[in-house]
Amino acid sequence: MAFATLDSGGEGEPTAEINMVPFIDVMLVLLVIFMVTAPLLSHSVKVQLPRASSTVDRQPAEPVKVSIDASGQVYWGTDPLGPESLRMQMVAAAARDPIPELQIRADRATQYEHVARVMAMAARTGLTKMGFVTEPEPAGAAAR
Repeated sequence: MAFATLDSGGEGEPTAEINMVPFIDVMLVLLVIFMVTAPLLSHSVKVQLPRASSTVDRQPAEPVKVSIDASGQVYWGTDPLGPESLRMQMVAAAARDPIPELQIRADRATQYEHVARVMAMAARTGLTKMGFVTEPEPAGAAAR
């Protein structure tokens, strides 16, 4: 705010300052209006909705366990299989409803090529859920 001075220099010159009091008053009035009207804007319609059960009755499918030893031999459960019989087993498993998860257990010394071949065959036959089964490290080995 500008105040008048008693010295004679510059009498009659207008002050170039903005008076902020009206702006503050308007902002306070708007704040009070919004505080009063905001709770009124959140109206809702009272409706009694019907009750329904939304649980799924399906049990998850038993996972398919495939093992690969260090030489590249593939086992379906505990039965050794050749490439064609493995593909037929995978097609049969993919036809089940729901489609089971393929759990791959590979020996530590197995070449990646053997594992990749089994994964590609599973994807081609429709078994898209895959997981690798590993053994947990001993408690003291994690610090190494």
